[in-house]
Amino acid sequence: MKKLLTLLLALGLLGSTVPVLAAEEPQAEPIPVWAYGEVADIYAMGLAGDEIYTDHSKPVTQEQLDKMTQVAADKLALLGVEQRSNAGSFVLDTTRGGVLNALYMEALPYAFAGVDAGPVEFLSSLGVVHGDGADLALDRPCTLLEAACFADRMILALYDQQNAGSLGLLWKAEGNGNTLYLLGSIHTDRGNLYPFHKQLRDIITGVELAAFELDFNSQEGIDEFTAMQMYSDGTTLKDHIDPEIYQEVVEALVPLGTPEEQVAQFKPWALANTFTALSMLDETSSDNAMALDLYVSAKASNLGTQVEGIETYAFQGKIFDDLSDEYQEKYLAMTLSMYLGMDAAEGLSDEEKAEYEAALKEQDEAVDRWMEQWKTRDTEAFANDYPKDVIQANTTDELNSKLFEGRDPNMIAWADRYLKQEGAHTGLMTVGAGHMIGKTGVVQGLKDLGYTVEVVPAP
Repeated sequence: MKKLLTLLLALGLLGSTVPVLAAEEPQAEPIPVWAYGEVADIYAMGLAGDEIYTDHSKPVTQEQLDKMTQVAADKLALLGVEQRSNAGSFVLDTTRGGVLNALYMEALPYAFAGVDAGPVEFLSSLGVVHGDGADLALDRPCTLLEAACFADRMILALYDQQNAGSLGLLWKAEGNGNTLYLLGSIHTDRGNLYPFHKQLRDIITGVELAAFELDFNSQEGIDEFTAMQMYSDGTTLKDHIDPEIYQEVVEALVPLGTPEEQVAQFKPWALANTFTALSMLDETSSDNAMALDLYVSAKASNLGTQVEGIETYAFQGKIFDDLSDEYQEKYLAMTLSMYLGMDAAEGLSDEEKAEYEAALKEQDEAVDRWMEQWKTRDTEAFANDYPKDVIQANTTDELNSKLFEGRDPNMIAWADRYLKQEGAHTGLMTVGAGHMIGKTGVVQGLKDLGYTVEVVPAP
């Protein structure tokens, strides 16, 4: 049962490859330039889903507005600001003024500075609404994009006012007049990860280049990775794994609307990675479950920042595709158990059930600790808690060996090349947090090369 925890290493070691069972993205309409910098936060916080790309110019519906105000309410409640009586009555509808009133109602119960000024005055002071001269067009129907931007701006402004938000596991390397920020990623969305602190958002939007394990904008790479996940020799999943496991996999994916014909196309490792990703989500994940490295990439890309991949989809795919058939089957069975939780314990003895429940609890507690360490920038606690050096020195596990082998040196070499270039440049390198720490990690590797590397002080 302890193996459940070791499989979680991938959260800190692998880029957020596209889930094999993700729904096909709708055809996107161009987002107006003025909103480019806000879409990533809107999506990450779950203020809107894929409809923000297709329906952004349509009037916001009451259902969509209710969702936004609920997200805003949940986010503001986490700030711990002093609560007070909620006095006041405002017209709530889907005009621009009505949307502002609805958002204001979520801030009103708290003792935020200036909140008593009234909805338009308060939200204008926060930069939530930008008018055309003196006309804020409050009576005009509010579009989906406008409403989402209003909600996003209010949440971010109030988090900034309270010096709040996720800080990230963040270091800064300097040399030859260049600066490279090092952001360790945990490839999931959990623990009320969003919004990021203004310090981290400003770093993301202020760099010249953003590098990731993978170039998430490479459709060619994504297509190549997708092809690697599927059988091309005429066989199906049913031909490669135990019939009982096959049936359990099919049944587990029925609630997600995935037909057996689709499931059968994929290799065991591809489905295993999907179950791992799904099992990491909980009630604290946003509706869109946007992994943090995907958010950073979207935030940078939307602003036109150069984006680069350090590894390739083919390289990461090969880590799994080269696993033995026997290991792939075990990997799938284990991750399916993680996803099903105690529902997978049927048929076990009472002693085995207790052991299995303890393993699941240990898994959840470990991920919760890592996410909290990430949010508070507790790099020391994460380095002590994430068992990289121990596992790297003692592992005989087929997958763990591949997750570590040769990858840290390649990342150190990339960072070294960046810091060696002529001129004064500022970049951001976002890779699995497991690659940053430990004896072979990027932080220590750059120090060994003579660079100054320090944890970025929290604001």
